[in-house]
Amino acid sequence: MKALIIVDMQNDFCLGGALAVKHGDTIVEGINKIATRFKVVVTTQDWHPRNHGSFASNHSGAEPFDAVTLSGRDQVLWPDHCVQNTHGADFHPDLKVEAQNFVKGSRPEADSYSGFFDDDGNGTGLHEYLTTRHVEEVYVCGLATDYCVKFTALDALKLGYTTIVLEDLCKGVDIEPADTRKALEELRTAGVIIKQSSTIEI
Repeated sequence: MKALIIVDMQNDFCLGGALAVKHGDTIVEGINKIATRFKVVVTTQDWHPRNHGSFASNHSGAEPFDAVTLSGRDQVLWPDHCVQNTHGADFHPDLKVEAQNFVKGSRPEADSYSGFFDDDGNGTGLHEYLTTRHVEEVYVCGLATDYCVKFTALDALKLGYTTIVLEDLCKGVDIEPADTRKALEELRTAGVIIKQSSTIEI
């Protein structure tokens, strides 16, 4: 069985959002189209409390994109985004998919780029859900290539799934200009397959 994982297609990561990914909203139509070809479709959703440790506003004197230590690991600080029960945390209004949703990043003390686990190793339930549906191959798309897409794909690979990232249905943050390219290279080196959505057969 094959599954589509749609990562964090939320208002705050799209045009006008608190942490907008350039052209992030342009992939929604393509995701809608390809989702109809899968029997198993899941979404992940950043779901942060206001006191989340990854927010620069919760660290005295810090600015977005500064680096600190959170839960014993290096952590990029972000603008407040995808706060629980706000418009920014909602999915982009043009995303029209039938999907099972999994929230992540709801514990203040640890970030969660991956759709499978937070940085402390706590699971979201996604792996268990895919297992019960006998999924062996996952296709990953959404936002952002160099963060949540990358870490979701790497965890999928570690968990034993054949993992394909749909490059044209992802966009990157690119804090540094080459971050998306480097993320794709890292994924290829790890064993993730990089494809264009037009080339896949479901």
